[in-house]
Amino acid sequence: MKRWAALVACVLIFAGAARAAEVSKKSWETMDYGGMMTATLESRAVERQITPKAIAIRLGEKGQAYVIFDEDLLRYSVGWAGDFIDWKNIQMDGSHRTWAKVVGDEVWGNAMRPGWGREGKWEDPRKKYKCTDYDPLPANWVERGFGPLAREWGRYRGCYRNGGRVILAYSVGDVEVLDSPDWEEVGGAGIFTRTLNVAASARELEVQVLEVRGAKGKMEAGVVRIGDLSVGVVANDARWNLSNAEAVRLKVGGPARVKILIARCSAEVMAEAVKETRPAEDLEELCRGGKARWPEKITLSGASGKEEGAFDVQEIPFPKNNPWNSRMRFGGLDFFKNGKSCAICTWDGDVWVVSGIDEGLKEVTWQRIASGLFQPLGVKILANARGEEETYVCCRDQIVRLHDLNGDGEADFYECFNGDHQVTEHFHEFAMGLETDREGNFYYAKAGRHALDGVVPQHGTVLKVSKDGKRSEILCDGFRAPNGIGIGPKGEMITTDQEGFWMPANRINLIQRGGFYGNLWSHSGAPRKASEGYDPPICWLPNNVDRSPAEDLWVSSEKWGPLKGKVIHTSYGMGTISLLMHEVVDGAPQGGVVQLVPKKFGTGIMRGRFNPADGQLYVCGLVGWSSNCADPGGFYRVKYAGRPLRIPVEMHVGREGVAITFAEKLDRASAEDVGRYGVSRWNYRWTENYGSKHYRVSEPGKEGVDEVNVVGAVLSSDGRTVLLRLEDLRPVMQMRIDVDVKTAEGEVVKTTVYSTINRVGN
Repeated sequence: MKRWAALVACVLIFAGAARAAEVSKKSWETMDYGGMMTATLESRAVERQITPKAIAIRLGEKGQAYVIFDEDLLRYSVGWAGDFIDWKNIQMDGSHRTWAKVVGDEVWGNAMRPGWGREGKWEDPRKKYKCTDYDPLPANWVERGFGPLAREWGRYRGCYRNGGRVILAYSVGDVEVLDSPDWEEVGGAGIFTRTLNVAASARELEVQVLEVRGAKGKMEAGVVRIGDLSVGVVANDARWNLSNAEAVRLKVGGPARVKILIARCSAEVMAEAVKETRPAEDLEELCRGGKARWPEKITLSGASGKEEGAFDVQEIPFPKNNPWNSRMRFGGLDFFKNGKSCAICTWDGDVWVVSGIDEGLKEVTWQRIASGLFQPLGVKILANARGEEETYVCCRDQIVRLHDLNGDGEADFYECFNGDHQVTEHFHEFAMGLETDREGNFYYAKAGRHALDGVVPQHGTVLKVSKDGKRSEILCDGFRAPNGIGIGPKGEMITTDQEGFWMPANRINLIQRGGFYGNLWSHSGAPRKASEGYDPPICWLPNNVDRSPAEDLWVSSEKWGPLKGKVIHTSYGMGTISLLMHEVVDGAPQGGVVQLVPKKFGTGIMRGRFNPADGQLYVCGLVGWSSNCADPGGFYRVKYAGRPLRIPVEMHVGREGVAITFAEKLDRASAEDVGRYGVSRWNYRWTENYGSKHYRVSEPGKEGVDEVNVVGAVLSSDGRTVLLRLEDLRPVMQMRIDVDVKTAEGEVVKTTVYSTINRVGN
């Protein structure tokens, strides 16, 4: 009952957030998504169903109609005309526990089974998992398959963009297929068309066109009639199979070009349309790049920087107002090797290239190069074997590799580099970050469901994808909302997580293969029990410090002086940048954070990259769910200016006490004055409840915080390290250390460290 009560409370909170979002103009409806949108969508043409990886494609010159292509099952879920969708999901209107639904006139569709048969089989062959399927009560769950078909059955390869056309590329067994939907009007009837180019095949293939419950297809006037629909075909080597009472299927021998026509019209009108329609196209002609869809480039000038302690912080100008009404909420970035340009993705599905990144930022040019992706939240740029730089984007449904086929700067082929992602309808299961190791393998993090058990093994995990994109595996699990991956110079990996159910506070994790990081409602396929415990974090963080941690990264730049090799911690929830000090004692990680940049940014910081040209840190972010920040998006340069850095940069815990090393030399008198330090500590309780109260270390059953006596403070001979001798030093989940000392030059050093002690070393 506790769990469901907490769930209801969260729904009320989220409903309030959604109402707040409604106050502003519905920018998510006015945005031009570029003729294609990928999302989780519900339709009802055949049965009430959710297509988790739905590519919604706008058809016709005026956008008169739409279809949904299912990346996993290689089928068309629905074709409809009129209105588009109801715009309900977290990325669109901010609502929680929703997914968007088709709201127009649903003309035709298919049930949730493969779009192409295999050896006469049509039922979904994927492993089934119990899922909510519209009803959150476990007693009413059903079983469904998630993720792509096995490669030997069929696999989505990506899509080509050419003007208003989308050309889908996939394989059926070992046979390559190009598939493009469109719209025509003949004799007053609106007709859905589907052009197929099927490569040479040693066997006959069979595609399901549509189905109508309670109806049987029959031939009439040379076309198929089923229910109130008529279906025609233009092909030399294709024949209808109407043996299944409710399905219309077509047998195709390859190589072949086939054009299928579907409409709610009479058989006579369809027969005339078959005669008048253009022949099936050679789709290869559309797969070489077309005219630029977004030729406008937007150039803006940078503002002057502002001093923030040791740093100069400058907001990089971005086109908040643009010709496509694109919402500029940034989820990932990476630099090209020249350092003068970068690729940056928006949560609403765009990828932009930003050029003119130099010292003055006087002419920063933005070019939209891709659209319609599924909530991208990570970017990585890598050189291929020919030395050409390629842009990879981590989306909710796949890792996409973008290809510019004609040199106009826009992506013409959105290659599905890896589509092993298991997507359900749940709003919370973001795919976040994208990093590679020294061998070229990819990593990203996938969130678990909010307040509910995981359904698929990938819920609440970090995933590894092989260098060639052909294999995925779960590296570790136990996460709730792990916002990205940081990989260090020695292959170390850090991911953060957010307070919630089975997560007593926010945490920063040094992750290992096979590790478990606390959320018992994640689902790696290996059931876990609370009695087995969890791998401890480097550091717990209370909500007043960071209510929603984001991606951490190592300082790789020589330009950052004393911080080279250190770890930067970013916060989505607070819009801050901190320094993470960490160590490993007896195999257990531990450490603490201190705010690095005094500025609180206007948006939630999501990702950071060091520019290979100027050696400075660039961060981007967004606001899309709960955050203390207000700006929808932001892009910033954080430049270490060489001014004094008046913060701790290292800490170590041993039997003698807590040693804190500062970037600047300290004044000995103030540093050794125990009255200039305040230390308190508390523990959390790891339960299924949302977060935890603070509990005394001295009286574990009692709420509250213990004050810790500082019995000594000794400054090292080099004047930079203070050893704090604490009364009753012991492991603790949360310690707060307040510092108010002076540098050797008499400048004030006033800061706070929040840390965790998992082991007391020697």
